[in-house]
Amino acid sequence: MLGDTKLKTLQELIDNSTQEELIWISGYLAGLLRNGAPAEPATKPAVQKLTLAFGTDTGNSKKLASTFASKAKKSGVHVKLQSLDQYRLSDLPKEEYFLVVISTHGEGEPPAAAKKFYDYIHENTARLDKLNYAVLALGDTSYPLYCKAGEDVDVRLQTLGAARLLPLQKCDTDFETEASAWFEDVLKTLGTAPSTTRSAPVVHKKSHHKRNYLGTILSNVNLSGRGSEKQTHHIEIEASDVDYQPGDSIGIVPENPSEIVEAVLQLVNASGNKKLLYREEEITVYDLLKKKLNIVYLPERVVKQYAAIVMQEIPSTRIDLLNLLKIYPVKDAAHFEEVIGILEPITPRLYSIASSLAAHSGEVHLTVALDHFTVNDEVGHGLCTNYLVNLPEHTSFEFYIHKNSEFKLPQASKDIIMIGPGTGIAPFRSFIEERDASGASGRNWLFFGDQHFQSDFLYQTEIQSYLQTGALTRVDVAFSRDQPEKVYVQHKVRAKGQEFYQWLEAGACVYLCGAKEPMGVDVEDAVVQVIREFGNKTTEQAQGYLSQLKEEGRYQKDVY
Repeated sequence: MLGDTKLKTLQELIDNSTQEELIWISGYLAGLLRNGAPAEPATKPAVQKLTLAFGTDTGNSKKLASTFASKAKKSGVHVKLQSLDQYRLSDLPKEEYFLVVISTHGEGEPPAAAKKFYDYIHENTARLDKLNYAVLALGDTSYPLYCKAGEDVDVRLQTLGAARLLPLQKCDTDFETEASAWFEDVLKTLGTAPSTTRSAPVVHKKSHHKRNYLGTILSNVNLSGRGSEKQTHHIEIEASDVDYQPGDSIGIVPENPSEIVEAVLQLVNASGNKKLLYREEEITVYDLLKKKLNIVYLPERVVKQYAAIVMQEIPSTRIDLLNLLKIYPVKDAAHFEEVIGILEPITPRLYSIASSLAAHSGEVHLTVALDHFTVNDEVGHGLCTNYLVNLPEHTSFEFYIHKNSEFKLPQASKDIIMIGPGTGIAPFRSFIEERDASGASGRNWLFFGDQHFQSDFLYQTEIQSYLQTGALTRVDVAFSRDQPEKVYVQHKVRAKGQEFYQWLEAGACVYLCGAKEPMGVDVEDAVVQVIREFGNKTTEQAQGYLSQLKEEGRYQKDVY
């Protein structure tokens, strides 16, 4: 007989186990009694091998796919795990079980690593009658084309004759719980059904959403000096209960300029006070145009719908609503309400957090450069950067935290190399503050660059102070316009190549933040050159070395 404590433990184990787990336990115990050694599980999954492919931009799809592969292997399923940019497309018609984890990038597009696969399935008509598949799509519900790349892949595979194992699963930015539940359904389906299964999964209702915080502007200061061609602001926001980690970003939905909203209403002779139903909420036309709907730089798909409403031929283009109304006017205010129905929500913009809670409790800091451009000899400004740099002190607004698990500090003892020109300095200010506050023993090396030393050296006083106190081990700067020949951060990386490579060999982690092109590409090329020259390697070997750094999480990027 078992004692009360052991009997209680056994009963708890039985109560919390699935049918399959109870079968396994039964077989395990029978084996122990028979042979005095652990036995194999009494049952094996009906499906014993599958391909798990991922297409990622920030690394979330890869992280999930790797976790899924590990779970599947523990369940007795052999998994071929591959990035979609490495997947051999000619293998697709031969596949029997194929899982895809894919994010959506930009205007509903697949990530760069998945484009080859995406184009292949849309341009080819080869039948996939053997294929059983399931798609997990990652996205952000704040964007109009939520999970569009995943939707497209799911529909196209079915069109080519493949059979869904499970319906498409869409996941928002807080994807972990839903994604895990989806894969549990996948394993159940694979473990109990033959290859022709069409069973539906358990429906997992979303029980959590992005949390919105209310922030208040504490200060909004232009960091750019006299004579600068830029306007870069340091913005401090108070939000007492805010929670984030260095490397995370802030998500902000900007408001449209009041003067543009008023000009639109005047042009169509509409009342801004009239209330309309929007997403099960009554809201005035003015607030809809001001706070909810995108009215600047409309995408081509919206312009096409507008053309149908006004029954005119309009060239495929991106254009502001105000200009569209001027060139192709509506009949009256009622006609304009049809236009309101096709306008998409204002999409959130993400900005790297430039502070650490360890140094600034209850605050979020940003580094924001006013985006400006010229169209038809008229100077325009980015909607969100213009909104942010003009927010006065004490103004309140909502934001959310966008977690970035692929851009995180290593152990405190590890050395780090940070490469961040321009506003790319933002997360590294957070990194330095965090490492300084926590007393991290690892060395910290910063590469910073901008146009002019005198006017564009962002956070110069702080950086010099961190050098003096030892929070920064060394700093290398590149000011591109201070000499006849332009000098950028990638040139400084190559110039310090020997020491850079020594840090890599000693285990340092490299972080890169800023413009994706050309800076991100040029810096990566410079790192490969450094590895090749000072590591005495061929170009192919140097690229392999860099790939290994990425696999180990020692080369991380936050580029845009």
